Amino acid sequence: MELRHLQHFVAVAEDRHFTRAAERLMVSQSGLSASIRALERELRAPLFVRTTRRVTLTEAGRALLVEAGRILAQVRAAHDAVAAVQGVLRGTLALGTEQCIAGVRVAELLAAFRGRHPDVEIRLRQAGSGELAEEVAAGRLDLAFAYRTRADSDQLRSVSLADEPMTVLCHPGHRLAAAPAVLGPHELTGEVFVDFHPDWGPRRTTDAAFAAAGVRRTVALEVNDVHSLLDLVDENLGIAVVPRHFRHKRPALTALPLEGTGGARYETVALLPPERATSPAARALVALLETGT
Repeated sequence: MELRHLQHFVAVAEDRHFTRAAERLMVSQSGLSASIRALERELRAPLFVRTTRRVTLTEAGRALLVEAGRILAQVRAAHDAVAAVQGVLRGTLALGTEQCIAGVRVAELLAAFRGRHPDVEIRLRQAGSGELAEEVAAGRLDLAFAYRTRADSDQLRSVSLADEPMTVLCHPGHRLAAAPAVLGPHELTGEVFVDFHPDWGPRRTTDAAFAAAGVRRTVALEVNDVHSLLDLVDENLGIAVVPRHFRHKRPALTALPLEGTGGARYETVALLPPERATSPAARALVALLETGT
């Protein structure tokens, strides 16, 4: 099995299109198709279902994609490790993050990293914490800043960034603004909620807290960015339960502690692959994060 076959397979799997994958890889479409056929012959299984309109992975293809991602990540790490020994950090740093993550200033950190390691190409994407954890475990990201969604395992480890309580945000004219200083899920029954996509860390934390309290809530207004959430609350269209540090982004809103949730906390972490699979670039970024320099 050749590495280029795996690289070609991953590109088609990601793009779901042979022509786009060939253009991205800068190879001919016929050469790419031949590479995939050679891989299928070796594995004795079809990897894609091809129609005139779309390309989808077979069950065998889905299984291979996980392992191919890990293999290619380890190969990249090996190349980067050799370059690091030679005194130069090269290669790519593939980083994922949720928006407005606590415990790290992502832009500031990346600027410091680029200043120290200008030969490393930085790639950044935003997504929900569950997806980011899967991407790191599969080797498609070197590390990610996210809400802790799972315990450490042989595929994923974590470095704690921050731990904070959840806060209820509402408009100053909302009835809750005059409520007792501490609220629990039962006091919020029947409220209109503004919240994030279910894969986001704050949404996961709030859903778990209300479920533990036996309180059902309905998210009527679902958004995918922090500013939209704060705008909707600012217009008194609903309330939001968010990590405490969000309140500083919109001081005019009323903030009340959320209690009675069984100690629900919003814990953010840096997610990394096992030590042996962590790239030199990821190690360097974590070192910068830990030293604050």
